[in-house]
Amino acid sequence: MIHDTLILAKRTVTKMFRNPEQFIDVSVQPIIMTVLFVYIFGGAVAGNTATYLPFVLPGIIVQTIMFTSLTIGVNLNTDIQKGVFDRFRSLPIARSAPLFGAVSGDIVRHAIAIGVTLGFGAVIGFRFHTEWYQVLLAIVLMIVFALSLCWISVLIGMLARSSGAVQGLSFLIVFPLTFGSSTFVPASTLPGWLQGWVAINPVTHVIEAMRGLLSGPSFMAAGSTLGGELLWVLVACVVLFAVFFPLANWAYRRKI
Repeated sequence: MIHDTLILAKRTVTKMFRNPEQFIDVSVQPIIMTVLFVYIFGGAVAGNTATYLPFVLPGIIVQTIMFTSLTIGVNLNTDIQKGVFDRFRSLPIARSAPLFGAVSGDIVRHAIAIGVTLGFGAVIGFRFHTEWYQVLLAIVLMIVFALSLCWISVLIGMLARSSGAVQGLSFLIVFPLTFGSSTFVPASTLPGWLQGWVAINPVTHVIEAMRGLLSGPSFMAAGSTLGGELLWVLVACVVLFAVFFPLANWAYRRKI
């Protein structure tokens, strides 16, 4: 099972590098988003771009990872429509290996997205205000969050009839979560009714944890603690995995 999964994960990575356009969302998109929000909205939100950059960059990383995690559902749906999984079924491999291989291979995309965002942030002036091990923990935390979140996309990819439908349904889920959070502005500046949603939105806690790990506690929301936010994120990851992993596997076995 593990051997089959690793081989198919290598297939996923090889397929990515042979189709460089698949890296647009993890290389170009985070740069565009960073430039757009830092230089267009930074002055209005924080008074200057230097102050806004350490606040918004962790949020952009979380947003990028969330959009990146949608890709796997589209790719799986496309492979099924093209009959790729019919070929896998004829091979002497574990039945779940193609699914786990695709999920494992996507770790490369997540790592590239995080690296590009942090690298470009450093070029335009972002500096870490925490220890190196906290930065490493932030990267690991984002990959764990992406792996727990991707099962929603896998489930949609198994149930939807076309790759276009997968993308459309996934965006309907991701947009309220990313923009209805403290990604770009402090939650305290939002209307009262919206603050209630932001407070229970798991994405808000992921972003606050990333700010604490990358920019320091001073950039976190008032009353937030790094330990508390990390606990929120871990609970959210466990819940996402516990709910959507079995559903995604059920849909996969039903489809295949």
